[in-house]
Amino acid sequence: MESEAYTDRELMVAAAAREIDDGDVAFVGMRLPLIAFQVAVSTHATNALSVFESGVVRDDPADGFLHTMCDLPNLDHAVSTTSMIDIMSRLQRGDIDVGFLGGAEIDRYGNLNTTRVSSGSRQIRLPGSGGACDIACLSQRTVILMPHEPRRFVQNVTYNTSPGHGEGGDWRERNSVAGGGPETLVTTKATFSFDDDGEMYVESVHPGVDLDDIVDDFPWDLRTAKDVTGDAVGRTDPPSQTVLDLIRKFDPDGFWTR
Repeated sequence: MESEAYTDRELMVAAAAREIDDGDVAFVGMRLPLIAFQVAVSTHATNALSVFESGVVRDDPADGFLHTMCDLPNLDHAVSTTSMIDIMSRLQRGDIDVGFLGGAEIDRYGNLNTTRVSSGSRQIRLPGSGGACDIACLSQRTVILMPHEPRRFVQNVTYNTSPGHGEGGDWRERNSVAGGGPETLVTTKATFSFDDDGEMYVESVHPGVDLDDIVDDFPWDLRTAKDVTGDAVGRTDPPSQTVLDLIRKFDPDGFWTR
């Protein structure tokens, strides 16, 4: 049975949930990742574990909508409610399989800026790193979620808040950055992977989107799966009806997904 109509953000949640493997320890951030983990642990990744910067550790969905990671439903029946230093220590030990990130800017090697951007002669201050730099540096792999807007894709980020693959190649190894770096970028139009050199390429486009609608949004010659692996650019799988029902259960008023 085909699923009902869905929003771009609901598709992003479904795609992000697929990035969590069964048994993974996932460092879950705010907004869409809050829902993506709950979908994953309710479907294919029943043995996954989520950790939150606030100190919460969960192995099941919260019994109630989450505006933030600190909401009471996230604390209720948690595996543990510890401290920020405990969670960051897990990162430092290499215990985090997948970390979720977002950003205002991203470049071809997956470096992220959440610190400041330029608007004409003005410098606009953004929220900054929080734990994002730690997640980017120390997770075994990272998944990035962001709206698909041309202004977000830049040749070089204005400020490298959260390192991706740096300048490409063995940059992370040369700079003793322990984690594996970005593996997937999910936008409102497509999903992207990163090649062996750490450069972004188009893996799949979302239903209703043409490849030509994407490539002109980037200030570099964006490559595709055909260029890197020889495979044709795919179509992102839409959320099944089961997944869509779960997304709407966990976000009943569409606060994050509408």
